[in-house]
Amino acid sequence: MKTLEPVIGLEIHVQLKTKSKMFCACHNEEATAPNVFVCPICLAHPGTLPVPNEQAVRYTILTGLALNCHINPSTKFDRKHYFYPDLPKGYQISQFDVPIAEKGFLDIVIPAGVRKIARIGITRVHLEEDSAKSFHSGAEGKTFVDFNRAGTPLAEIVTEPDFRSAREAKIFLQELRLIARTLGISNADMEKGELRCDVNVSLREIDKTGSVVGLLFHPKTEIKNINSFKAVERAIEFEIQRQTKLWQTNSPPSVTSTRGWNDAKQATEEQRVKEESGDYRYFPEPDIPPLDLTALIEEIKPTLPEMPAEHRQRFVDEYSLGHEEARLVCDDPDLADFAEQMLSELFAWMDSLPEWNDAEEEILQKEKHRLARLATGWLISKLGGLMAEQGLNIHQQKISPENFAEFITLVVKGRLSTSNGLSVLKKMMETGSDPEHIIEDHNLNLISDEEELNSIIGKIIAENPTETTRYKSGEEKLLKFFLGQLMKETGGKADPMMAKKLLEERLHN
Repeated sequence: MKTLEPVIGLEIHVQLKTKSKMFCACHNEEATAPNVFVCPICLAHPGTLPVPNEQAVRYTILTGLALNCHINPSTKFDRKHYFYPDLPKGYQISQFDVPIAEKGFLDIVIPAGVRKIARIGITRVHLEEDSAKSFHSGAEGKTFVDFNRAGTPLAEIVTEPDFRSAREAKIFLQELRLIARTLGISNADMEKGELRCDVNVSLREIDKTGSVVGLLFHPKTEIKNINSFKAVERAIEFEIQRQTKLWQTNSPPSVTSTRGWNDAKQATEEQRVKEESGDYRYFPEPDIPPLDLTALIEEIKPTLPEMPAEHRQRFVDEYSLGHEEARLVCDDPDLADFAEQMLSELFAWMDSLPEWNDAEEEILQKEKHRLARLATGWLISKLGGLMAEQGLNIHQQKISPENFAEFITLVVKGRLSTSNGLSVLKKMMETGSDPEHIIEDHNLNLISDEEELNSIIGKIIAENPTETTRYKSGEEKLLKFFLGQLMKETGGKADPMMAKKLLEERLHN
């Protein structure tokens, strides 16, 4: 049986978050009704002239720089001809042979993958306008067109066929979404159509050494209408299986074709033979002169922010986080900013403690790592859980990074347990108050008085004679039962360390 290797490339459209459309002054935003944001230019009335949106050009340059591309100092727009009912001009203003950016790459990390790091080549990043949107009414047998989307700016990112699995393609898209959000060029929400992806899939034969047998590339199949990361992964996996069966019957795809993804059937469906570039009859857009980007490139280069991969690595290096913890925090740029402020406060507090003044660097770093893991654990699981319950993001909740850092110091000092710490955190979210005031106002200090705890322990032991006998007979795992009873009696306010110590002393007597 032949050994086959998938060859996968992506064509991605990112809807840019500009105030106006690509070539006119119409609003570029979600409309409440069809055909609200339209004008003679985006409706292609005779005699109208397109004027490029400078912010869209800037965003595309920024995207190219983020993807390690060469930015062409001189670029131009072209007409791409094809007929769709929702393309009012009968052609699309796009870019052909001189895109804004080209010849870049993006490295992605694939956890537990065949290859841990994959470098994905970026063929080009070019700028173009979107088409309108068609709505088909089966009942009426009519097609309606909404031109609100016509003319909105798109950055198209075309990759080299460097993916070897569906999982790699999914990880790349998730990283690209994060880059778009970090740059502030788009929300890149796939479900809203702000990030759209077409997938090209083919197979080729390889020998035992991994070398390609025969042709390097075979006719590819393009898959359209994919609107989620999960759907991208499933569409690729389905297409690999479909083409593998064709190869096994000695009838591999012989022409380049286009198929659509049917999410309900979890299958690709044949649409048409794919057009080649010659079919689009490209020629330079006569109404837009070539653009000299030299000054813009020099202006934009210094503004490139820290990229997600660099951000994650810095959290590992500076804040002693594990790679997975860093990924969870940095997947949301706003959450990452909050975490950075909070961790800076915590490390400054730790550095101010006299007991660490003469500590060896290795020991100090281990303690900082422990502190950072504790803080990010509370941030992601506890605060994150509370925010999810209330449908809030990090900006909408009321806790400041400084107050959250103070809260963590109280946990470290043993003044808050997990149980009453969660109560304090909830009240901090409700009021925005600092944790010290909440603890005092609501009497949430831990009970660490030995006499008070011993009195409660005596009551619990007396009420649970069977468990006490079993513990004394060697079932020491029942200590957790007694701790649970003690926390229940004290409303979670018993000092955990003190409670454990006193319980062990009483139960061993």
